[in-house]
Amino acid sequence: MRAAVLQMTSGIDPRANAAILTDAVARAKGDGAAMLFTPEMSNILDRDRMRAAQSIVAEDEDLVLADVRNAAAKAGLWVHLGSLAVRAGDGRYANRGFVIDAGGAIRARYDKLHLFDVDLPTGESWRESASYAPGDRAVVVDTPLGRLGLSICYDLRFPDLFRALSDAGATIFAVPAAFTVPTGAAHWHILMRARAIEAGGYVIAAAQAGTHSDGRVTYGHSLAVDPWGEVLCDLGPEPTLGFAEIDPARVADVRARIPALRHRRPIPPVEVIA
Repeated sequence: MRAAVLQMTSGIDPRANAAILTDAVARAKGDGAAMLFTPEMSNILDRDRMRAAQSIVAEDEDLVLADVRNAAAKAGLWVHLGSLAVRAGDGRYANRGFVIDAGGAIRARYDKLHLFDVDLPTGESWRESASYAPGDRAVVVDTPLGRLGLSICYDLRFPDLFRALSDAGATIFAVPAAFTVPTGAAHWHILMRARAIEAGGYVIAAAQAGTHSDGRVTYGHSLAVDPWGEVLCDLGPEPTLGFAEIDPARVADVRARIPALRHRRPIPPVEVIA
């Protein structure tokens, strides 16, 4: 089965982003994909919080979600809408991913669990938790490509999440992202391949790429990685649509050769010797 991976440069205008996404749905279907994967923050990417607040709305009012659902139904294509910024109930936003089926119905939602808060030596500070509320559950959902485990960007750095997803039967893992260039160059490929190898499953990582309207620059290099850690596609630094072939039998083969999932044991208490 074929997966389509959209690499885009989301801007500050949701309508423009929606047009890119719906075009990708049609193109993916035309090229024989069973499912399309899109990046984190597919509806808007804007670090100006006051300006962004004018465009971020509740899920049921989001025009990007509505347009993609309609496009999926028209094309008869499953879509993993990597994530959207939507208003949550506590006054903050949710960084929320959606799995949409070929009839346009929402099959699953996932709110990003791990939020990125950091103070850098350069003086730069990021506080994702100032605007976004974390999720409260891990999610897997059955799709035409297999049982899909959901994550978003910074979640990639927490192997315990991927262990929980694979324990719940996931054979493919979505990691939509908007990595910066320095962290992408240092860690992107290594971490994606590590998660695929550890879980013995496919990883599909649709990414933001290039220079955005708000001035930020993202790394790109959307990936599809197989259960052995082999990179099936790397979309480079520019916006594009790519494809990868997903073979469920490959998961069974790799897990039989390296049966680490069956050998997992609860970790006993750590003995600390001073």
